[in-house]
Amino acid sequence: MTMKCSGHDMEVAGTLWLHKADRKFLGSDRIALLEKIGEYGSITKAAKAVGVSYKTAWDMVNHLNNMADRPLVERTAGGKGGGGTRLTQAGTELIEQFSIIQEEHRRFLDSISERLVNGDSLYTFLRRIAMKVSARNVFLGTVSGITKGSVNAEVSLTLKGGTPVTAVVTNASIDSLGLAVGKDAYAIVKASSIIIGTDLHDAKVSARNIMCGTIVKVIEGPVSTEVDVEIGAGNTISAVITHESAVRLGLKEGGHACALFKASSVILGVS
Repeated sequence: MTMKCSGHDMEVAGTLWLHKADRKFLGSDRIALLEKIGEYGSITKAAKAVGVSYKTAWDMVNHLNNMADRPLVERTAGGKGGGGTRLTQAGTELIEQFSIIQEEHRRFLDSISERLVNGDSLYTFLRRIAMKVSARNVFLGTVSGITKGSVNAEVSLTLKGGTPVTAVVTNASIDSLGLAVGKDAYAIVKASSIIIGTDLHDAKVSARNIMCGTIVKVIEGPVSTEVDVEIGAGNTISAVITHESAVRLGLKEGGHACALFKASSVILGVS
């Protein structure tokens, strides 16, 4: 929509984003990717259709699955191409719900436009302050236990699917975040803090967090390699390790691997 303002056209426009834990969760670009996945059943074709790289598309899908209460996209096995991707029922429902919200957002902008008489009328819009973090891994969970010491506390989270995560934070952080058993919280872990290994189910290590699953993506570089491991219930954990380590471990898509990280490497957040 446009209107005249002091001899110039001024367009009233807005961008709709849904946030979770003060992070951008869902917007029109991610909805477009989900729609194309539903249409093509292929992450490669969907990425090309929306104009992003294959890696960017998978990063978006992993982020959505990790942040959502239920998986939105799942991988399928078999076929000539070695499998594909498809929307889950939750993914289809989310697209429909976003469409409804988007329509209400359009009506809101229409209403604001009608109230603007000329360019001298100023309207202040409240903006949500978003927490921007560089960590690749953000998981939604429920606090299942808190053990306080004299300075620090051990916090146990249960992710969707039952995967446990243990974090060590200060008692002051417990109080400031208002953490309590039964409350939802987010576990945030940097990809560089994660160690990747194989056949570690019975290994004895000091790291409190061990998550095993299937390697779904390996992106090799001359120095570093990114490894994504699907750990169940739609959760995917990303690690950045040295290229030499990836070669030595023989990491391949479809193979088995375990991700390890210390409890002290976990940052907790709440909505």
